Amino acid sequence: MGTDYKQRLLAATLFAGLFVVAFSPSVVVQSQAIPTNNLNIGPYVDGVSYNIVGGEDQRILSLESSETQFSITPISSTYLPSLENDMDISLSNTFRNGYGHITINCNKYPFNISAFRRAFAYSFDKTRITSELLPVGIVSQEHDSVVPYANGWCIEDDLPYHYYTAQIETGAEILDEAGFVVDSFSGYRLAPDGSPFNVSIQWTNMTPIATDVGNIVSQAAVDALTALEIDASTSPPWLHLDNLTEWIDNNEDFDMVFYAYNFPDTDLDWLGYHFWSDLADVPDANPCNFRNASYDSWRTQLLQGANYEEVYEAAAAMQRILHENVPLVVVYENVYTQAFRNDFFTGHIEDPLFGILNPWNLRNMRRTNGSSGGTVEIAFDSDPNTFNIYLPANDAASQIMAQLWPSLYLKGPDHSPIPYLATDMKRETFYDDSSIPQDHTRYTIDIVQNAIWSDGTSVTAEDVVYTLIYAFESGVYGNPAGQSLAQFVSAYAPTTYRAVIEFKSESYWHFSHFAYDYVIPKHIFENIGYDRWNSWNPIFNATESYVTAGPFRFDQYLPGEFIELSADTDYWYYPEIPTTTGTDKYIPLYILGIGGSAFAVIVIVIVAAKKGLITIPDFGRRSI
Repeated sequence: MGTDYKQRLLAATLFAGLFVVAFSPSVVVQSQAIPTNNLNIGPYVDGVSYNIVGGEDQRILSLESSETQFSITPISSTYLPSLENDMDISLSNTFRNGYGHITINCNKYPFNISAFRRAFAYSFDKTRITSELLPVGIVSQEHDSVVPYANGWCIEDDLPYHYYTAQIETGAEILDEAGFVVDSFSGYRLAPDGSPFNVSIQWTNMTPIATDVGNIVSQAAVDALTALEIDASTSPPWLHLDNLTEWIDNNEDFDMVFYAYNFPDTDLDWLGYHFWSDLADVPDANPCNFRNASYDSWRTQLLQGANYEEVYEAAAAMQRILHENVPLVVVYENVYTQAFRNDFFTGHIEDPLFGILNPWNLRNMRRTNGSSGGTVEIAFDSDPNTFNIYLPANDAASQIMAQLWPSLYLKGPDHSPIPYLATDMKRETFYDDSSIPQDHTRYTIDIVQNAIWSDGTSVTAEDVVYTLIYAFESGVYGNPAGQSLAQFVSAYAPTTYRAVIEFKSESYWHFSHFAYDYVIPKHIFENIGYDRWNSWNPIFNATESYVTAGPFRFDQYLPGEFIELSADTDYWYYPEIPTTTGTDKYIPLYILGIGGSAFAVIVIVIVAAKKGLITIPDFGRRSI
């Protein structure tokens, strides 16, 4: 326990120095008037250029040579020593919102016996994994909960015990008590019914690093099982991850499989489905085929709880049950490092989950001398794979679209909701207003009145309403945006800037099922149609309109080279700044100096600059 505590303390100390905000789940207030948050105001830069720089060596070189100011792609540990010694480069460390894990087939005997799975978890050496991953470029830490460590719902530090180290004696005792006796002839344990069995570990080698990691983890799993006197081996690795996960999702025959999860957000309603007994044997639903009545008993409270306290109680109980019954073993959780230059721009905002990969950074940055203007150069490892907000997006596409598209709310650096288009929200049920059907939830949301789309059309509540209708109706044609709207009943706009949204149940999660989704322009998507949601191909298809609204506007894209955005001066939070595109405004000294001394001129300039009336031009890079 002492080792566990020290390791967690080290992680807490490391990240406390990096983030000044406390991470907590979003809490929806019943009714509140929300003031404009200063984080929304911006951008202060003229534009952004996303440069495609393929190799990691080239990305690091472009950063060190000042060709780019950001390297968004996580950096391998082998480059960290040189970057840490560069005073003009800062590092941002965040936990991955996901983990590498071993899924266990709970359908298959004797893996359906929780004692077997728990014994394996005790024997498996996670500290060995973290140490062996470091030389291949991965910084990680041990983790047990099925909820990632950076997620505010995670109870990792409150779990009664951990599986971090190899506790082989404990595992062996559990197997002995459960009737897994050692066969004197083979030397391996038999199942409680006396039958022999073996364990096959599967994984994928689709990339060089996947091969390295797969080898490390699968061998550690075999060693853990062998130490428990269980016959175990690795299977030939799969060449494609999609084929492997499809095999699992279709409930094909497997024992244990190592692969990874990445979660799109910090919502936790997936816990009500991913391990739910009713979905065992259902394709694409419960890959572990886990069944547990105690776990199921908390599901209704998790999904239908109306407040944070109810939901957290259920989420914590479900994590403890999974920790005890081990349908999967979390192997490690990565620590991602991103690098950025600190000598061109200041005001960087780091997110405890996404680091510098957050929507606030670009709209809050200024030049190091405090003035506005300039273009931010960002290095990506690949081209954006889509500009369609409904299709799965890679990092490049996600980052770009986050600067172009509006939503009612954004998650702040502490992941609490911050109004974006919204100015006021009221949540009501039958007990607040008897005209609302029982068990229904109604949201009334007022939005800003000065937002416009990039084609000059006003953003109105009709756009908000149509966004939900479009997602719901196109869900029939496979749009994933409709998956979370099963309880959606209606949406309408009683006034130009007020939207009313109703769901046919009470749930803490309804808010996040619409509040953070991109709002679409009704006048554009009415022409696209519900059935064309996935064939809409803006930018790649020059004939299709790309009408957006946000702090930046799309300028141009040269595949394999760059994507350029420019500051949108029509953005509803655009700051009043004494700057024109690309040039600082300043008053020539000879004009101020007419009829006065040089000393008076200097005093006037300093006072004016402090009051923000002028900005003094930056005549070159300065460093200490």
